Amino acid sequence: MTEKTPSISRKLLRLRKRAKNKKPEFLRSESWRYSKMSESWRRPRGLDHKMRRKIKGWPPMVSTGYKGPKVARGLHPSGLREVLIHNVNEVATVNPTVQAARIAHTVGKKKRALIIAEAKKCKLLILNPGIQEGEEAGEKPEELEEPLVEGEEAQEKKTAKPRRGFLGRRLSRKPQKSAKKKSEKPKKAQKSEKTNEEVGEG
Repeated sequence: MTEKTPSISRKLLRLRKRAKNKKPEFLRSESWRYSKMSESWRRPRGLDHKMRRKIKGWPPMVSTGYKGPKVARGLHPSGLREVLIHNVNEVATVNPTVQAARIAHTVGKKKRALIIAEAKKCKLLILNPGIQEGEEAGEKPEELEEPLVEGEEAQEKKTAKPRRGFLGRRLSRKPQKSAKKKSEKPKKAQKSEKTNEEVGEG
Protein backbone atom coordinates (compact mmCIF):
# COMPACT_ATOMS: atom_id res chain seq x y z
CA MET A 1 0.00 0.00 0.00
CA THR A 2 2.86 2.36 0.80
CA GLU A 3 4.42 1.82 -2.66
CA LYS A 4 1.30 3.02 -4.48
CA THR A 5 0.96 6.39 -2.71
CA PRO A 6 3.86 8.25 -4.45
CA SER A 7 2.55 7.28 -7.90
CA ILE A 8 -0.98 8.47 -6.92
CA SER A 9 0.37 11.83 -5.76
CA ARG A 10 2.32 12.21 -9.03
CA LYS A 11 -0.84 11.51 -11.01
CA LEU A 12 -2.73 14.14 -9.00
CA LEU A 13 0.01 16.71 -9.61
CA ARG A 14 -0.06 15.95 -13.34
CA LEU A 15 -3.84 16.33 -13.33
CA ARG A 16 -3.57 19.69 -11.56
CA LYS A 17 -0.92 20.90 -13.99
CA ARG A 18 -3.04 19.90 -16.99
CA ALA A 19 -6.02 21.83 -15.57
CA LYS A 20 -3.81 24.88 -14.93
CA ASN A 21 -2.53 24.87 -18.54
CA LYS A 22 -6.12 25.11 -19.80
CA LYS A 23 -6.84 28.06 -17.50
CA PRO A 24 -6.71 31.46 -19.30
CA GLU A 25 -4.60 34.39 -18.13
CA PHE A 26 -6.95 36.72 -16.26
CA LEU A 27 -6.14 40.31 -17.16
CA ARG A 28 -7.37 43.45 -15.46
CA SER A 29 -9.78 45.37 -17.66
CA GLU A 30 -8.22 48.24 -19.66
CA SER A 31 -4.71 47.16 -18.57
CA TRP A 32 -3.84 46.67 -22.26
CA ARG A 33 -4.91 50.27 -22.92
CA TYR A 34 -3.11 52.20 -20.17
CA SER A 35 0.50 51.53 -19.19
CA LYS A 36 -0.11 52.96 -15.70
CA MET A 37 -2.49 50.07 -14.89
CA SER A 38 -0.97 46.76 -13.82
CA GLU A 39 -2.16 43.44 -15.26
CA SER A 40 -2.91 41.99 -11.79
CA TRP A 41 -6.55 40.93 -11.56
CA ARG A 42 -9.24 43.36 -10.38
CA ARG A 43 -12.94 42.57 -10.69
CA PRO A 44 -14.81 44.97 -13.01
CA ARG A 45 -17.79 46.49 -11.14
CA GLY A 46 -19.32 48.86 -13.68
CA LEU A 47 -23.04 48.38 -14.51
CA ASP A 48 -22.43 48.52 -18.27
CA HIS A 49 -18.99 46.91 -18.24
CA LYS A 50 -18.74 44.48 -21.16
CA MET A 51 -16.31 42.22 -19.35
CA ARG A 52 -18.63 41.91 -16.34
CA ARG A 53 -21.56 41.12 -18.65
CA LYS A 54 -19.38 38.44 -20.37
CA ILE A 55 -19.88 39.83 -23.86
CA LYS A 56 -18.22 37.90 -26.70
CA GLY A 57 -14.72 39.11 -27.63
CA TRP A 58 -13.84 40.38 -24.16
CA PRO A 59 -11.35 38.56 -21.86
CA PRO A 60 -12.81 36.00 -19.43
CA MET A 61 -13.50 36.83 -15.79
CA VAL A 62 -12.41 34.85 -12.76
CA SER A 63 -15.07 32.33 -11.70
CA THR A 64 -15.38 29.10 -9.68
CA GLY A 65 -15.59 27.00 -12.84
CA TYR A 66 -11.83 27.44 -13.36
CA LYS A 67 -10.93 25.66 -10.08
CA GLY A 68 -8.46 22.78 -10.16
CA PRO A 69 -9.50 19.18 -9.43
CA LYS A 70 -10.78 18.76 -5.86
CA VAL A 71 -8.59 15.70 -5.20
CA ALA A 72 -5.35 17.59 -5.97
CA ARG A 73 -6.37 20.89 -4.38
CA GLY A 74 -4.06 22.07 -1.58
CA LEU A 75 -1.26 19.60 -2.32
CA HIS A 76 2.35 20.62 -1.75
CA PRO A 77 4.58 20.52 -4.91
CA SER A 78 6.20 17.40 -3.41
CA GLY A 79 2.81 15.65 -3.76
CA LEU A 80 2.21 15.44 0.00
CA ARG A 81 -0.58 17.11 1.97
CA GLU A 82 0.51 19.70 4.54
CA VAL A 83 -0.23 19.32 8.27
CA LEU A 84 0.45 22.07 10.81
CA ILE A 85 2.37 20.99 13.93
CA HIS A 86 2.66 22.83 17.27
CA ASN A 87 4.37 20.29 19.58
CA VAL A 88 6.25 16.95 19.72
CA ASN A 89 3.10 14.91 20.45
CA GLU A 90 1.49 15.95 17.15
CA VAL A 91 4.37 14.42 15.14
CA ALA A 92 3.08 10.90 15.89
CA THR A 93 -0.34 11.72 14.34
CA VAL A 94 1.17 12.52 10.92
CA ASN A 95 1.35 9.81 8.22
CA PRO A 96 4.79 10.21 6.55
CA THR A 97 3.77 8.42 3.32
CA VAL A 98 0.93 10.83 2.48
CA GLN A 99 1.52 13.92 4.66
CA ALA A 100 4.29 16.46 5.27
CA ALA A 101 4.64 18.53 8.44
CA ARG A 102 4.87 22.31 8.68
CA ILE A 103 5.96 23.75 12.04
CA ALA A 104 3.79 26.63 13.26
CA HIS A 105 5.47 30.05 13.33
CA THR A 106 4.75 30.48 17.07
CA VAL A 107 7.00 27.50 17.98
CA GLY A 108 10.30 28.54 19.57
CA LYS A 109 13.83 27.39 18.70
CA LYS A 110 14.09 24.90 21.59
CA LYS A 111 10.80 23.10 20.85
CA ARG A 112 11.49 23.26 17.10
CA ALA A 113 14.73 21.30 17.59
CA LEU A 114 12.86 18.59 19.52
CA ILE A 115 10.19 18.34 16.80
CA ILE A 116 12.85 17.97 14.07
CA ALA A 117 14.65 15.24 16.04
CA GLU A 118 11.36 13.33 16.50
CA ALA A 119 10.46 13.76 12.81
CA LYS A 120 13.82 12.25 11.75
CA LYS A 121 13.04 9.13 13.79
CA CYS A 122 9.63 8.81 12.08
CA LYS A 123 11.19 9.63 8.63
CA LEU A 124 8.79 12.56 8.28
CA LEU A 125 9.39 15.44 5.87
CA ILE A 126 9.36 18.90 7.50
CA LEU A 127 8.75 21.70 5.02
CA ASN A 128 10.17 24.53 7.14
CA PRO A 129 12.89 23.19 9.47
CA GLY A 130 14.61 26.60 9.84
CA ILE A 131 17.44 25.08 11.95
CA GLN A 132 20.91 23.85 10.98
CA GLU A 133 22.22 20.38 11.88
CA GLY A 134 24.66 21.67 14.52
CA GLU A 135 21.95 23.65 16.30
CA GLU A 136 19.69 20.58 16.74
CA ALA A 137 21.98 18.98 19.31
CA GLY A 138 22.23 22.30 21.17
CA GLU A 139 25.72 23.10 19.88
CA LYS A 140 26.37 26.75 19.30
CA PRO A 141 28.70 27.43 16.36
CA GLU A 142 31.82 29.31 17.48
CA GLU A 143 32.44 32.58 15.72
CA LEU A 144 36.14 33.30 15.42
CA GLU A 145 37.05 36.93 14.93
CA GLU A 146 40.41 37.28 13.23
CA PRO A 147 42.29 40.55 13.69
CA LEU A 148 42.37 42.71 10.56
CA VAL A 149 45.66 43.37 8.80
CA GLU A 150 46.56 46.98 7.84
CA GLY A 151 45.98 46.29 4.14
CA GLU A 152 42.54 44.79 4.83
CA GLU A 153 41.53 47.82 6.92
CA ALA A 154 42.43 50.12 4.03
CA GLN A 155 40.37 47.99 1.62
CA GLU A 156 37.37 48.11 3.96
CA LYS A 157 37.56 51.90 4.06
CA LYS A 158 37.63 52.03 0.25
CA THR A 159 34.65 49.68 -0.12
CA ALA A 160 32.64 51.56 2.52
CA LYS A 161 29.57 53.24 1.05
CA PRO A 162 29.74 57.02 0.63
CA ARG A 163 27.68 59.05 3.05
CA ARG A 164 24.51 60.44 1.53
CA GLY A 165 22.43 63.34 2.73
CA PHE A 166 18.88 64.42 1.96
CA LEU A 167 17.69 63.50 -1.60
CA GLY A 168 20.48 60.92 -1.85
CA ARG A 169 23.30 63.37 -2.64
CA ARG A 170 26.85 62.46 -1.71
CA LEU A 171 28.32 64.40 1.17
CA SER A 172 31.79 65.69 0.35
CA ARG A 173 34.37 64.70 2.90
CA LYS A 174 36.35 67.72 3.99
CA PRO A 175 40.10 67.07 4.36
CA GLN A 176 41.28 67.29 7.96
CA LYS A 177 43.35 70.38 8.68
CA SER A 178 46.94 69.52 9.50
CA ALA A 179 48.21 70.90 12.78
CA LYS A 180 50.29 73.98 11.89
CA LYS A 181 53.15 75.09 14.01
CA LYS A 182 52.12 78.17 15.91
CA SER A 183 54.61 80.96 15.88
CA GLU A 184 55.95 82.17 19.18
CA LYS A 185 54.47 85.68 18.77
CA PRO A 186 50.73 86.18 19.38
CA LYS A 187 48.41 87.17 16.49
CA LYS A 188 48.05 90.79 17.56
CA ALA A 189 51.81 91.25 17.50
CA GLN A 190 51.98 89.74 13.99
CA LYS A 191 49.26 92.13 12.72
CA SER A 192 50.97 95.16 14.18
CA GLU A 193 54.25 94.17 12.45
CA LYS A 194 52.46 93.82 9.11
CA THR A 195 50.87 97.27 9.41
CA ASN A 196 54.27 98.80 10.31
CA GLU A 197 55.83 97.25 7.21
CA GLU A 198 53.05 98.59 4.99
CA VAL A 199 53.46 102.10 6.42
CA GLY A 200 57.24 101.91 5.91
CA GLU A 201 56.79 100.91 2.26
CA GLY A 202 54.29 103.71 1.65
